[in-house]
Amino acid sequence: MTGILLLNLGGPDSLDAVGPFLSNLFSDRDIIRLGPPFLQKPLASIIVRIRLQKVKDAYARIGGKSPLPAITFAQAKALENHLNKRVPAGEGPDNRTLPVPLFPFRVYTGMRYWHPFIGDTVAEMHREGIGRVLVLSLYPHYSVATTGSSVKSFVEAIAKYPIEYRCVSSWFDHPGYIKALAESIRKGISLFPETPAILFSAHSLPQKFIDAGDPYDREIRGTISEVMKKIGGEWHLSYQSKTGPVKWLEPTTEHMLPVLAGRGVKNLLVVPISFVSDHIETLYEIDILYKDLAKDLGMRLERTESLNTSPLFIEALADIALKEMREAGWL
Repeated sequence: MTGILLLNLGGPDSLDAVGPFLSNLFSDRDIIRLGPPFLQKPLASIIVRIRLQKVKDAYARIGGKSPLPAITFAQAKALENHLNKRVPAGEGPDNRTLPVPLFPFRVYTGMRYWHPFIGDTVAEMHREGIGRVLVLSLYPHYSVATTGSSVKSFVEAIAKYPIEYRCVSSWFDHPGYIKALAESIRKGISLFPETPAILFSAHSLPQKFIDAGDPYDREIRGTISEVMKKIGGEWHLSYQSKTGPVKWLEPTTEHMLPVLAGRGVKNLLVVPISFVSDHIETLYEIDILYKDLAKDLGMRLERTESLNTSPLFIEALADIALKEMREAGWL
């Protein structure tokens, strides 16, 4: 049996889990290095203590937990159903399809910083007899801090099992993903009586990662370039959710809002470009904080729907997975 493992960040499943989740997050040196290695966890503990109540209050505003794990599980089930319903028969000239799968697919989820942890899911796959697994990061744009850290955790976990694997680490310009994103933006534009300004808001990253050659910012802009070929018009890019005392990518989204208001923008559509699932960054930062700020600035702010389990997005994930498995000779 072939397994597909969807990798994601994870999120606290209760307010009590916020502290441990943040501790796991800030203890990861692939995200942010807090002094020498032996000081990483002590300094992470200090940061968590400082930020804990504020973050818990934010989660309380969106239902007391992160929706990301449940959404990722729903994405996995939708992808599993899609793959097991119809699998391409091969590269024949007539593009024939079979109404039944060549062999069953089982789609799993593995989270970097909260349950189900990647290592636990790998152990589950072994118990269930998975002989090979395709690892698919749900971060469309590669960064060592996101996909890199998650794949590293997976490789460490799978080393003890006789399971063949391949990893997909970037798919920022996949046509199906671009199509799904463009559909979401068109729906967002339709919320306004006239064409709004478009602001792509990406999760921020320490500037030193980009300076060291991380492709994240380049791939973000690559996605935007492909999407805007379908949408047309002017666009802007900003970054949100920075944490820690280092320099992060700029401009920030909270800085761009008054800039755009100063240019006379009255209607603004925010596109959370680096997110494929709703979580605190969309439901709290954009939908509450930025929306309130925009209102104070005299602007109407709306957000595009996250891709979540949209049929076009699930089709894109299926196409990415099938192409990779063909290249591996698994199909």
